[in-house]
Amino acid sequence: MGKRMLEVTGLHAYYGKSHILHGVDAHIGEGEIVALLGRNGVGRSTMAKAILGMVKAEGSVKFRGEEILGRRTFEIAHLGIGYVPENRDIFPTLTVRQNLLLGEKRNPRQPKPRWSVEDMFNMFPRLRERENTAAGVLSGGEQQMLTLCRTLMGDPDLVLIDEPTEGLAPMIVALVGDYLKTLKERGVSVLLIEQKLAIALDISQRVYVMGHGHIVFEGTPGELKANSQIRKEWLEV
Repeated sequence: MGKRMLEVTGLHAYYGKSHILHGVDAHIGEGEIVALLGRNGVGRSTMAKAILGMVKAEGSVKFRGEEILGRRTFEIAHLGIGYVPENRDIFPTLTVRQNLLLGEKRNPRQPKPRWSVEDMFNMFPRLRERENTAAGVLSGGEQQMLTLCRTLMGDPDLVLIDEPTEGLAPMIVALVGDYLKTLKERGVSVLLIEQKLAIALDISQRVYVMGHGHIVFEGTPGELKANSQIRKEWLEV
């Protein structure tokens, strides 16, 4: 396990008057995929938003050893953190290619960009076929591919991905799994918020389970598979 890319300590987060996260501790190493599991409504998406400065939060969030809690979202993004929200963030009137080019940002720590538009088309050949199509008329699965790729065009060192396989056909879920493995191969760290246990256990190196705004389990996928009590209490519907 390499250096810690992200370190979250004693994180509390609030939506209006609701206290959602109650002192969360978690970390992600360089080039590591970490899955954040739990039922809906336990605070997983709130954790991603708190890291990104999108909700009111207290505690500590360090990225590469630097405190980022209290910074504005766009400043945090410029440091090298990408975000794929659950609601598929695309420009509907622009083409697939235009969407990808708009996502481009230079990463000051990379001598040359890690990703090109061609890389995206190789990863998701369907997007190449739709290259000149307005993003708004793409299917849900195609829009999800485009959102994932647009985030990568910003060349982030860490990507927070919220429910990327929600509502997708199994074939596309498999493609999303391959995409996540490619990120890891190129040294990008990932926090994956996911409902589907199978994909999370298949591609992550470590797993956190969240319940009622707390981390209730941390371990390897193998340890979670072996712990039927945690699965029954916090994951199974």
